[in-house]
Amino acid sequence: MRGVPGARPAAAYAASGRRALRVTLVAAAGFYLFRYGFERPVAATYALFTVVALGGLSRIPGTGRQRAEVVLRLLPVCWVLVIVGTYLSVRTWSAVVGMLVVGFTLAFAAVGGPRLAGAAPGLQLLYILPSFPPYDPGSLGDRLIGTTTGAVLFIAAEALLFREPGQPSYRERTARAALTAERCAAGLAAPPHALTEADVRGAREAGQALRPSNVPEAERPAGPGMHDRALAHTGLAARTLLNRLAQLSAEPEPEPGPETAPGTAVGPGQDTAPGVAVGPGQETAPGVAVGRRWETEPAVTAVLRAVARLAVATATCLRAGAPLVTEQNALAEARARLFDVSAGPASTQARGSRPAGATAPGFPPVVLRRHAAVLEIADAALAMGAAADLAIRGRHASVELPVGRFWYATSRAPVLWWHRMRGHAGRRSVFFQNAVRMALALTAVRLVAGVDTLPHGFWAMLATLTLTRTTLGETWSTIRLALAGTLAGALVSAGILILVGPDTAVYAVLLPVWMLSAFTVGPVRGVGWAQGLFTVLVALVFAQLAQPTWRLAEARILDVLVGSAIGVVFGVLAWPRGAHDEMRHAGAELLRRSAEIVVATSAAVAGGATVAVQSGVPGHRSLERAVVLAESAYAQLQSEPPPLGGRTPGARLPPVMDWQATLIAGHHTLWGSARLLEPPCAALGPAAAESAGALGDRVAGRMLLVSAALDPGQDTPATPVPLIDPALASFAAESPGAPRRYYATVAWLHSLMADLTRIAHADRASEAGAPGPDGR
Repeated sequence: MRGVPGARPAAAYAASGRRALRVTLVAAAGFYLFRYGFERPVAATYALFTVVALGGLSRIPGTGRQRAEVVLRLLPVCWVLVIVGTYLSVRTWSAVVGMLVVGFTLAFAAVGGPRLAGAAPGLQLLYILPSFPPYDPGSLGDRLIGTTTGAVLFIAAEALLFREPGQPSYRERTARAALTAERCAAGLAAPPHALTEADVRGAREAGQALRPSNVPEAERPAGPGMHDRALAHTGLAARTLLNRLAQLSAEPEPEPGPETAPGTAVGPGQDTAPGVAVGPGQETAPGVAVGRRWETEPAVTAVLRAVARLAVATATCLRAGAPLVTEQNALAEARARLFDVSAGPASTQARGSRPAGATAPGFPPVVLRRHAAVLEIADAALAMGAAADLAIRGRHASVELPVGRFWYATSRAPVLWWHRMRGHAGRRSVFFQNAVRMALALTAVRLVAGVDTLPHGFWAMLATLTLTRTTLGETWSTIRLALAGTLAGALVSAGILILVGPDTAVYAVLLPVWMLSAFTVGPVRGVGWAQGLFTVLVALVFAQLAQPTWRLAEARILDVLVGSAIGVVFGVLAWPRGAHDEMRHAGAELLRRSAEIVVATSAAVAGGATVAVQSGVPGHRSLERAVVLAESAYAQLQSEPPPLGGRTPGARLPPVMDWQATLIAGHHTLWGSARLLEPPCAALGPAAAESAGALGDRVAGRMLLVSAALDPGQDTPATPVPLIDPALASFAAESPGAPRRYYATVAWLHSLMADLTRIAHADRASEAGAPGPDGR
């Protein structure tokens, strides 16, 4: 039964009551139509249990229309399951083998995203139902008629009755984030070249809205297809862009200083930029100015304005599918011009944009760091635009994609599905663990039921299906409550059967009333209430299909005991852990690989090495693989079903980490390293080289600290390792492009530190119900 975690009691009962009313109306209509209208009890049974499976046992997220769409697509699967289950049930060995294969397949299908994960338990029930007596392939027609009628009525009820308000889709949330980025970029490009507190707060809120923990389960782009992957990439890039814009606005204000010679620094914190006078009658040489006037550089403001235009185009693309290639190319050109201006003659002569021998303006440290920050903003915006175009237009995308960053863009859907399944075909995958656990448990119950002729063995398998959890502690707690509820329900059932006897009219009147109560109260009050109420419900159903006896309640208790015991055994044997620990492992590995890239890139920058972007620094491919695995684990975490019947009262929820920030750090390491190694690669002098190498080592050390702390059972350190920036005042003896390359490295490492701080504070921020230090 679907729980309503986190809702207030009145709201929870209202939401549960609406679902219960839909299920009750449809299940009762199908059951009574075939049982009393056409005297076809088999069709009546399948019509009722199809609705119970799809509407009660399944946890398909989303609105009624979204659930109806999912069930409509799964209707052919329902037919196949009923047919296969009917023919395999005639022999115990074939039924056992079929249960093993089908049970594993349906449970492992959860790799397809939250909707398939939510539908899997209901589909399991549709296969279990025909796997038990009567073993009558001749009744297959009635079984299919009942299944189809129940599914069609359920689809109509979900789509038409008690419509629920829809939540903003992930596309809409990302579009809003892009428009927020547009306002921030436009504010930084125009006087007074700073963001207001409202702008910064809006950027933080927009980024927070893209965290999966704040996105409805049905709207999370966690599927294996290209569109879902690209949409998730768009949200990640949008969060990165918003964070970088807020960081740029938060840079300290340098103090104005006296007149200087072209391109020289005045002193600590006193920098120059082109074309601004120092004071009355004191005009600087061309390309020099004092104070915070770097924003007046045409190249810088051109990039920020191009970012703003691309952000608007991205929002339009996400909402209406409009192309954005013009804005994407414009930003790429503006970024190239700023790179040339910041790099000086070594770059501009190489690109042919400045005559050989011409003098390029020199920039002081603070300006160079600003240039590097704006280049990072441009890269994030370009990634966001490319991902949005790919997410909406697919193979018809017109934006040129960076090499390696969108590896999935050229793969067909079957290949991406195979990639997802192969990535989870191992013992560390929670999907694989759950599939093996569930398949073995259901197979064992079917074997026991077939060999020992367990009465109503269907109920034992239903108990295994609904009570087995992903952790041993939760399984044991759930089973204790379920057994108590089942015992209470069995006593009530026995009393009703003894008092009413064979009068089916009384059971027919009680059934819809009790069904409405069971599906309303059970999901809110927890598994104990759900099992107790459902025990009485099945007694009322079977009392109308065969001669009722109080031993029906006794059989129900026995079946739940057997199913629960087998569920506990296989819960112990098959990796009793949840997805959260696996995500910690993948995130820790990602940060370890990122630390290797940081050290290698810093060493390459310090030595002035030229490394082709395609080949990358040593370990580049290992980091790419770690990013892919972490993204798969992230999708797995988003798709892992919540406990059936809601959270067990008193159970401690695991802390909600900002795992998206971990992915941001991995992606940022990849594209930042590629940007720093773009030719020409000017060599640094001894002092700058030593500084760049030391800064890289410190950031890599911080990555390793956070990586170690992500291992299960440890706390994440909250205090970041501070950067030590010597802010070298003179690069007179260096190569012409050395200052730009050095301060671009410093800006990259500084941004990575911000990413790590966000990860480190995520646990504490989520527990306190507040955003992290940067609002994420």
